[in-house]
Amino acid sequence: MSDNLGTGKISSLFMKMVIPSVISQLVVLIYNMVDRIFIGHIPDIGSTALTGVGICMPVTLIVSAFAQLTGVGGAPLASMALGRNDKEEAERILGTCCFGMIVVSVLLTITGLVFSEKILFFFGASSNTIFYAREYLNIYLAGTIFVELTIGLTAFITAQGFTAVTMVSVTTGAILNVFLDPLLIFGFNMGVKGAAIASVFSQMVSVFIALLFLVRHENSVKMRMKYIRFDRKRIFASMKLGLSPCIMVATESFVSIAFNRSLLQYGGDLAVGSMTIFSTIMQMVTMPLQGFSQGAQPITSYNFGAGNWKRVSENFKLLVAVSMIYACLLWGIILLFPDTFIKLFTSNASLAEYSIKMIRIYFAIVGMMGLQYACQNTFLALGNATVSIFLALLRKVILLLPLIFILPHVLPGQVKAVFWAEPFADLIAVTVTGILFFRKYGKSLCKKNGTN
Repeated sequence: MSDNLGTGKISSLFMKMVIPSVISQLVVLIYNMVDRIFIGHIPDIGSTALTGVGICMPVTLIVSAFAQLTGVGGAPLASMALGRNDKEEAERILGTCCFGMIVVSVLLTITGLVFSEKILFFFGASSNTIFYAREYLNIYLAGTIFVELTIGLTAFITAQGFTAVTMVSVTTGAILNVFLDPLLIFGFNMGVKGAAIASVFSQMVSVFIALLFLVRHENSVKMRMKYIRFDRKRIFASMKLGLSPCIMVATESFVSIAFNRSLLQYGGDLAVGSMTIFSTIMQMVTMPLQGFSQGAQPITSYNFGAGNWKRVSENFKLLVAVSMIYACLLWGIILLFPDTFIKLFTSNASLAEYSIKMIRIYFAIVGMMGLQYACQNTFLALGNATVSIFLALLRKVILLLPLIFILPHVLPGQVKAVFWAEPFADLIAVTVTGILFFRKYGKSLCKKNGTN
């Protein structure tokens, strides 16, 4: 497949790469949604249990963030190595990143289990929701290694152009999760514990499929035991590129904490429950956008490594067009039919009514996010980690986090003001991202020759 990245027709190659990648992201979305859909409809306790599981979201995001740092960051380097016809270097990068993922998994699991209750209260749990949050989190943390390896290893498979394999790995786990959730939650009356067990077991199956491919497939970059070790040069190079997506995911965690604490203060458990629903709906927007970018990344990185800027430019323009169309389309549907999305997650009339009032505020600018994701991830695919890191920090840390706490003191209606922080931050971040990208690469994107 790697040879086709440099010679295949861009439009056909883009679709071939992006479709499985987006499907994989949608499947990951199903992982996140299914638990909440079933938990939200547990008789009598559904809305409280849903809020409790929502409190766990910052922790699950932190786990994913470290997978970006130690796994996903190495994938563009492997693509570039393949573009230089250096397969051994790609395998060394894979082994080093796998070692990093294992070490990080152990550290996260131990830390999380020891301090789980203190962490959850800090993240916005109340006396009503702590029981359900703790039940879910302790089981989820025990399966941290499967989450890390699923995200990291599938990134390396995608980086080689085998997006269909990534799709099979993640889809198999998700389908299993869909069947296990109702069976364990309702059939075995395990409630929140059942949802957590279903998620962990499903991730384990996805890891097995990814490992099987990397060990046995003849044409792939192979997982070799001799390379699964600490390699200072390669781990730091991978972490440098992985820092941007890590920050992107980690800051989602910090933002979730800030939202939960602020909303608990001004609106109570009902407002926090609404945020749990909104964050899941937001993933319907952002995860496919991430799928578009991840599918396009091997094409960009390979051709950049091969010195063919013309193909990089063509691929980027297609990525922007597809990302913007999708973001604007879903944006319109959310604003026109908010009740359809809300009632998917709760049958509680009070929570549904409250959420419908706030959803149009929170999603006011989301249609512009297609440009944000396309530009920011292309910076990463081109190896420009510094700017990508800045943009990751800008949207969430520099803008959104302060606005969550400032706006309630500036705008009327404290709870509404908290929700307004999201569109304000998005508008500024998209504008800055677009300006920086086109100032850096605008002239190169217009080149008609095939060299950098």
